[in-house]
Amino acid sequence: MKKHILITGATGMIGKELIRTLLKTGHSVSILSRKPVKTKKIKVYLWDVYKQTIDQSCLDGVDTIVHLAGENIADKKWTKERKQQIIDSRVLSTDLLYKAMKETPNQVKDFISASAVGYYGDCGDEILTEQSEKGYGFLAECCAQWEAAVDKGKSLSLRIVKLRTGFILKKGAGGLASMDKPIRFFVGAPLGTGKQWVPWIHIKDMISIYLFAIEHPMMMGAFNACAPYPVTNKTLTKSIAKSLHRPVWPIHVPEGVLQSILGEMSTVALISNNTSAQKLLDYGFTFNFTQLDDALNNIYHA
Repeated sequence: MKKHILITGATGMIGKELIRTLLKTGHSVSILSRKPVKTKKIKVYLWDVYKQTIDQSCLDGVDTIVHLAGENIADKKWTKERKQQIIDSRVLSTDLLYKAMKETPNQVKDFISASAVGYYGDCGDEILTEQSEKGYGFLAECCAQWEAAVDKGKSLSLRIVKLRTGFILKKGAGGLASMDKPIRFFVGAPLGTGKQWVPWIHIKDMISIYLFAIEHPMMMGAFNACAPYPVTNKTLTKSIAKSLHRPVWPIHVPEGVLQSILGEMSTVALISNNTSAQKLLDYGFTFNFTQLDDALNNIYHA
């Protein structure tokens, strides 16, 4: 059954790829944007999260909302003000969507939201399932507030899906671009101890998970949106270097150096999340890439 899907955060890494995939598969797409943009086959509506204004006609004919909006956590240093902005961009945007739904007759049944594995905090080698408790630190608190805001949609009888995203592998974008740049210039090295677990996922599988969530009405709740076999930061660094035919330095970048450069934001690179994808597998999702080397070879050499 083809659906009409409203997407927030449509200009981000996931949003751009998801729109292309949805249109190819015959779904209708409209987007909420902070600025007017011209796009083919897509209706654009305007909103301002911080002023809490929204064009409520964005809900016309929509049966599914995919909520990706949120400030980039790695875009700027984490000052007190920046951290609040990161949280507000996620929580207030969710509140605004639900406010519009309460005030406007609509037929929205499904609300699919991004979240992040940062929900679990730094957990060392512990295997993390969707039933694992919320962790500690800013990332965990941000994700907890984000998901709590999303869960308010249950009072509107919505089907809620929260995708706890890991480290997305996409050529020239996101974390992979940050990691492979020093490797390309022969200065690649593991970060911190290098033992921290990185729950990676190929962008193709990330988009497929969103499509799966849209098209499978029995899918509900939180899901770890990561490949079945996470790797350590050291393994990830070496695998990227292998794909790029570059060496890796035998020394590690000390945590203190990262903290001096990035401040509290260094936790993004240093926390350990050994996530399980079993819940997704139990729902019948099939990954295109389960092995890191295969995913990287596809990205760099396909």
